Amino acid sequence: MKKSLVDSRRMMIALLVTLTLVFSLNVMVLADGHLKGGPDVLDVALEADDFNTLVTAVIEADLVGALKGDGPFTVFAPTDAAFAALPEGTLDSLLADKEQLANVLLYHVISGKVMAEDVLEMDGAMVETLFGEEIEISIKEGMVYINDAQVTTTDIEASNGVIHVIDTVLVP
Repeated sequence: MKKSLVDSRRMMIALLVTLTLVFSLNVMVLADGHLKGGPDVLDVALEADDFNTLVTAVIEADLVGALKGDGPFTVFAPTDAAFAALPEGTLDSLLADKEQLANVLLYHVISGKVMAEDVLEMDGAMVETLFGEEIEISIKEGMVYINDAQVTTTDIEASNGVIHVIDTVLVP
């Protein structure tokens, strides 16, 4: 009986220590996020409902660290519907080839923070992506396009950049 009581106390102490460490870690993570000015572009994408495929692809391509970097970045983020519209087998093929997947994803990111207001003065501009290839910014009938992808939502701000939602996956 005495041994059972001692074991119970040890378990309670261990549980309290564990809870204290978890609480402390959460406070440090929240403080770190607060000091950096809030969620980064990847966190913002994670919080949204329409970027599940994009987030999965970023994880599979080992680009999490890159998109959590200081930036600033401008990300042209294809929706889940955009990925679903790829020809059959394309997404599976990309997910099976990390290097090609990373290239496609980096083709959606440019250095710097380009807001929608800035784009209005960039009609016809060619902009280099982190992949090293250029994309074209154009305005047609009042709508902004990145190559052939239409920008559907703009200026989703993050601590290390901005996200603009596009309706098509860009392929270099």
